[in-house]
Amino acid sequence: MTKHYFPVETLRQFAQEVLVKVGVESESAAIIAETLVVGDLREVKSHGIVRLPTYVGRIEAGVMSANAPVKTLMDNGAVALMDANNSFGQVAGHHAMKLAMQKAKDFGCGMVAVKNSNHFGITAYYSMLALEEDMVGIVCTNASPAMAPFRTKTPLLGTNPISFAVPANECPPIVLDMSTTVTARGRIRYAALTGDEIPLGWALDKDGKPTTDPHAALEGSLEAIGGVKGFGLSLIVDILCGILTANTMTGTVKNITDYSGPSKTGHFFMALDIAKFDDVNIFKNRVDEVIKKIKALPSVDGGPVFMLGEIEHNNTQKNLQNGVPLDEEVVQQLNELAKKYGASELKA
Repeated sequence: MTKHYFPVETLRQFAQEVLVKVGVESESAAIIAETLVVGDLREVKSHGIVRLPTYVGRIEAGVMSANAPVKTLMDNGAVALMDANNSFGQVAGHHAMKLAMQKAKDFGCGMVAVKNSNHFGITAYYSMLALEEDMVGIVCTNASPAMAPFRTKTPLLGTNPISFAVPANECPPIVLDMSTTVTARGRIRYAALTGDEIPLGWALDKDGKPTTDPHAALEGSLEAIGGVKGFGLSLIVDILCGILTANTMTGTVKNITDYSGPSKTGHFFMALDIAKFDDVNIFKNRVDEVIKKIKALPSVDGGPVFMLGEIEHNNTQKNLQNGVPLDEEVVQQLNELAKKYGASELKA
């Protein structure tokens, strides 16, 4: 499979230019572009710039607003509720996490929920914002039906990802970013786009049978992590993001590729101010100790022991230096979009 390598700034500028061409305000376009670039830098390709055509498609179809203002519906002490007003999830998410961090400075903990939103990209982007202020970030979002509840075969719950980010001193931060299914549905869409099979154990077809065909998987259901445990986590995320926000009932969030109406995605953001609990440097040194202790343990095969988020951190450093790899099919799709809107094409 042919790959092309692009400097991160080239991808950032490309995404911003396309978004501005379709009517997104420049400040918002910069936020959206950054979340996509972070996804590609960390090689979470399903949530990188490959998403751009779908976002543009939703604006074209009139089911998502390019610039509707994010509104604060409730702001009371350590908690707040925001209405994304059917605009970009990235813009609402960025503002919500920043507000959660400000509240954490005031109260030790800040919690902000968002309703009437859309797909917001890579979940770790938002939890990692807290690292800039020596805070712990906790973020989750609901999504369209992709997982069948335990011992059923009809998709009802989303992949509903959860992310935690914990700062360290010498070591890279601990960053957990996981869907409550074995894999994110975006990775299956990516496999369908590039013509690859998916590993057995990722998904079931519409009859509830294991499949390696990404197209059959998209018509069926994703496997939950740990069986009933993954189902339980997904359900709790849906309650926090959909029920608590009075936004959507379980199973009613629309798929990102469903242009029949607004997505009505919900998000939940939390920041914990470490300084309210302990001396920040002491805490971060102790996290370093934990990381080093784990990495010093003998591995089962003699290979390296990786911490949560370490591979993605290493990918970021590598891709900042060598360029971000994109598959030929993705580059072609993006350049077709650029041509349609009179934007500059991607050239390696």
